[in-house]
Amino acid sequence: MKVLIAEDDPVSRYVLAARIRKMGHEVLVTENGVEAWNVYKQEHPRLVITDWMMPEVNGLELTRRIRGADSNLYTYVILLTALSGRSHFLEGMEAGADDFVTKPLEVDGLHIRLRVAERILSLQHERQQLEGLLPICSYCKRIRDEGDHWHSLEGYVGEKTDASFSPTLCPDCQTT
Repeated sequence: MKVLIAEDDPVSRYVLAARIRKMGHEVLVTENGVEAWNVYKQEHPRLVITDWMMPEVNGLELTRRIRGADSNLYTYVILLTALSGRSHFLEGMEAGADDFVTKPLEVDGLHIRLRVAERILSLQHERQQLEGLLPICSYCKRIRDEGDHWHSLEGYVGEKTDASFSPTLCPDCQTT
């Protein structure tokens, strides 16, 4: 899994990246929220671990930007901070974080959190694939909608998208 780290402290950044690499993940390392946002837009990592307090763009703002981004894939966000207490936890969750971890981060805790993130991202991917399935009649190729009504393939796709059809024959059908 591709993991983006946004951490301004060089020692914390190095240790965190090394631990995540050792767990078998691809790691993208950034020093601040601006750099992390630019890498996020280019790489679309499935998991972001961001420090709360960073210069320029902090972890809360980075999380809000990720949640506001137009993406088909969900990004799991872990907010890493030295801040503790209920009010900080609630503020982090309200910004859109999936998990909130106080420093110092324990190796076992990190490993478990990454496994949870993988599980959730895997379930989200499966759900997305299932939503993409269309119940289609194998004989007439009509599609059943959510209301249990059957529509022609062209009619259904035409209603749901901007696609239009221009009937033609493929090379195999032209020869038969």
